[in-house]
Amino acid sequence: MPQYIHRTRIEAPARDVFDWHKRPGAFERLQPPWETVEIVERTGGIQNGDRVTLRTRLGPLWTNWVIEHRDYIEGVQFRDIQISGPFKQWEHTHRILPDGENACILEDDITYVLPMGLAGRTLGTGFVDAKLRRMFEYRHAVTQADIPAHQAGRARGPMRILVSGASGLLGTHLLPLLTTGGHEVIRLSRHRAAGSATWNVDTGSVEVPDTAPIDAVVHLAGENIASRWSTAAKQRIRDSRINGTRQLAEWIRRIEMPPRVFLCASAIGYYGNRGDEMLTEQSAPGRGFLADVCADWETAAAIAKSDTTRVVNLRFGVILSPRGGALAKMLTPFRLGAGGVVGDGRQYWSWISIDDAAGAMLHALQCDDLDGPANVVAPQPVSNREFTKSLGAVLRRPTVAPMPAFAARIAFGEMADELLLSSQRVIPERLIQTGYVFRQPRLPTALGHLLGGVVRPTNQH
Repeated sequence: MPQYIHRTRIEAPARDVFDWHKRPGAFERLQPPWETVEIVERTGGIQNGDRVTLRTRLGPLWTNWVIEHRDYIEGVQFRDIQISGPFKQWEHTHRILPDGENACILEDDITYVLPMGLAGRTLGTGFVDAKLRRMFEYRHAVTQADIPAHQAGRARGPMRILVSGASGLLGTHLLPLLTTGGHEVIRLSRHRAAGSATWNVDTGSVEVPDTAPIDAVVHLAGENIASRWSTAAKQRIRDSRINGTRQLAEWIRRIEMPPRVFLCASAIGYYGNRGDEMLTEQSAPGRGFLADVCADWETAAAIAKSDTTRVVNLRFGVILSPRGGALAKMLTPFRLGAGGVVGDGRQYWSWISIDDAAGAMLHALQCDDLDGPANVVAPQPVSNREFTKSLGAVLRRPTVAPMPAFAARIAFGEMADELLLSSQRVIPERLIQTGYVFRQPRLPTALGHLLGGVVRPTNQH
């Protein structure tokens, strides 16, 4: 029976690491973003008899995979046993073994039997082992980074956090990060739903499920800007950001017990097209549609600021995730060998991995010294040409099919000039000053982590 074991030492007590695995959101945190897996049904957590039914894609086919948890030992281990699914047999034992008082060994031990007998073993074992190696490189890297990030805010205790835009790209990554840290998350929705807060955009009121105070509000909702901009689309972009933000900020000022912090999404579009100029949070605003929107957006958020509530304007760069946004749109042409530079390729793209985007938000929630604008970008911005080469290298594809500036303008109109051809060389000065530790500070490492294209040596056999 083939066996795969992956071990990593984590600088945290075994109890903390085990508790992280027990909390809601652990499965979502550990799921590699390049894998296509959906949760169909879940009963319980990870204790004996609890089950999860997954829908996963194997090549062009979809299959259900039913897993039951067994052999649960509190603080030490739990085991996943396949009840039905793609393998003839599958057992996955999770172990967290103490290594002194303040460290532990995280061990994933998998044994499996492939279907189709000898033919399955001959043709499939190498493929499965390579897939497991990529998967557990990702999973252990996430766990190693998440645990100390939560420990940094331990003195504050668990928070009750209201989140708008919870179903978007950023929200779906942030929520499991928060819940695995022991925080309570309440989704803010414009439609009534069990357990959610209801936002009436006509009156500006917010109805929270109970009267317990909210410790933080995270506002991520807004119209998608990655489309051709008509006059009507531009108005929707403005209204969704400025009017919605103003409503939430005014609600925060009205309530009897306002939150300690209001995080509001913004964007590096604030700086406009600035060429090679090094931009920090102290830099002046730029010109253009997005620059004006961002400036007004941040002004609306500032209404919530008081002696009780600090306000952080998160100026996001290009957020990298294969599940959405710019990178997801680029993957198909690049995989087909049809990727290349946009325009002359010299414009700076200030990027951030989805892991660091969520990590920076957790840092902003926990760090009382961070307020006002904060550039949520990696510390090493790259030119579009460098980005193109790095993505091609990770995907092992040529990048010889450029998109000239005129073609980008024909295809995308005004949006091409402000997003694709605009140059913003942005530095995350405030995050660095307040001690944020980047998970993927370099582009090749970030792309490899997100796409499973780089495998680092580990202690495995």
